[in-house]
Amino acid sequence: MTTRPAAPPPSGIGGLELGFYSFGDTMPDPHTGERTAPGQRIRDLLERVRLAEQAGLAYAGIGEHHRPEYAVSAPGTVIAAALAQTSTIRVGSAVTVLSTEDPVRVFQQFTTMDQFSGGRVELLAGRGSYVESYPLYGAALEDYDDLFEEKVRLLLELDSQHPITWSGRFRPPLTDAVVLPRPVDKPGLGEHLRIGIATGGNPESSARAGELGLPVTYAIIGGRPADFAPLADLYRDTFTDTGHGAAPRVEVAVMGFVGETDAGARDFFYPYYLQTMRMIAAERGFPIPNRITYEATASHGGAYFVGAPESVAERIVALHEVLGHDRQVFQMDLTGVPQREAMRAIELLGTEVKPLVDAALADAGHGNR
Repeated sequence: MTTRPAAPPPSGIGGLELGFYSFGDTMPDPHTGERTAPGQRIRDLLERVRLAEQAGLAYAGIGEHHRPEYAVSAPGTVIAAALAQTSTIRVGSAVTVLSTEDPVRVFQQFTTMDQFSGGRVELLAGRGSYVESYPLYGAALEDYDDLFEEKVRLLLELDSQHPITWSGRFRPPLTDAVVLPRPVDKPGLGEHLRIGIATGGNPESSARAGELGLPVTYAIIGGRPADFAPLADLYRDTFTDTGHGAAPRVEVAVMGFVGETDAGARDFFYPYYLQTMRMIAAERGFPIPNRITYEATASHGGAYFVGAPESVAERIVALHEVLGHDRQVFQMDLTGVPQREAMRAIELLGTEVKPLVDAALADAGHGNR
């Protein structure tokens, strides 16, 4: 496998990159009981991506789920639509459940988007925290780890070899196969897709991303984000020890919401947060959260970045002191936050939070590790 250089930051966007991601939540509104139709939610997402670009954000992520609570089961289709209506922002999957996909077809889908967008698409590969796609596509849960291991390595072979000869357990072999189109030639990256690995905090996943020379994204949905520092260090050490010539890249995905005031943002976001968390707790046997646990997790050092621009910026900078991360993205529409409030949160993230973060990091002389 050839060594891949790390993906450079988006043109014209320096410092710590900020962005948002969404699964297109369509659960009933906790106040009215009304549910947004999937088609409308997808149109909402496209409008949000346009606004994020205008607000100066670096990235918009579109997730994948195969459940009635979410509008997006085929993220590539929505990503393509978002790329077609923008010109600078990067748009990617958050995540592509690669274990239940054919890497050849995924590669073709993303290289097609890479071509027409001028290299702005990103592919974030993961195993999936929900497993509905496994029976849907005939994948066995007992192969959970092996499926991802084989398929992510095949994806990278497709990215680096042309034509490709390959064989494995989970798909027919390839013999001198020509897989088209090829990725766009990008400054600092060459003719490669922007591919990363997502993990919820598994050390083996951190080591795998470092070994493969790929960016890593940590999905932080609870606890203390600073506790991910040892995993980031493991990733960076493995990346360096494996001999990749480029720099490692750490990204984090968190839940949050930006409002006009701290109290207003927390009061507004809580019912939407609670409805989603109740569903997850019931399915996975977790304790049902309450306002006390919410406030604790939304406080300084916690996993939820909820508040006014100044507070959210301060907490981003504090986390950067520990992780030295390159990008932080926010899920700000749990349950289906109404479009008006979701749009305002995106606008505040780009126009008020990002300038504060940039200024604080510049004053402190901090770069990324």
